[in-house]
Amino acid sequence: MASLPGMNDLTSALGQALGLVAGGDAALGHIVLLSLRVSLTAVGLAALVGLPLGALLAVARFPGRGGVVVALNALMGLPPVVAGLLIYILLSRSGPLGSLGLLFTPTAMVIAQALLIAPILAALTRQVLEAMWEEYAEQLRSFGAGPWRAVPTLLWDGRFALLTVLLAGFGRASAEVGAVMIVGGNIEGFTRVMTTAIALETSKGDLPLALALGLVLMAIVLTVNALAQGLRDLAARQAG
Repeated sequence: MASLPGMNDLTSALGQALGLVAGGDAALGHIVLLSLRVSLTAVGLAALVGLPLGALLAVARFPGRGGVVVALNALMGLPPVVAGLLIYILLSRSGPLGSLGLLFTPTAMVIAQALLIAPILAALTRQVLEAMWEEYAEQLRSFGAGPWRAVPTLLWDGRFALLTVLLAGFGRASAEVGAVMIVGGNIEGFTRVMTTAIALETSKGDLPLALALGLVLMAIVLTVNALAQGLRDLAARQAG
């Protein structure tokens, strides 16, 4: 069993990691760019489903609505490996979509991430817009706007809050490792993203690259949270 690295080893590895980041290492840059492309695309696809669905659940009242809300809330905690397994079965050679040849490609990783974060976006959107609907329902009805016609208005008026929802979805997608490992295969130069590369390089003992990727990932997460906080503050000032 490999021994744990000492303090000098860790300091040296951190120095090399900072050098990789500052020097614009090509392999590091490719992994980061692929990670961003996959996660941003997944958020965009999930938003096309999650935001309208959440808005409809916020304003509509129909039999079984409670069950749909409960199911969405439960899917927010869907284990990534389960999502990855489902997509793997669909895209495998013997699966219903196997003829598309998407398994072990960035597209498969996008689909897996979108499946994971769509319920999160829908559930959070419902919570945000449900409160707005309770506040504006009478006013919108006075203009002849029923629940269904109110959806576009609520989505627009709640755009700042929904941007924070999208940022939360991006943060969840960018930190995902289990599902993308299963459907992407962690192929060097093709489907290797930050989280899977960190797991692999750590297991190999290549701490400099793993730390460099970890630093970049933390910088992205901090930037996303800073943007979310800024948008919340902006929305609060406009509301005031």
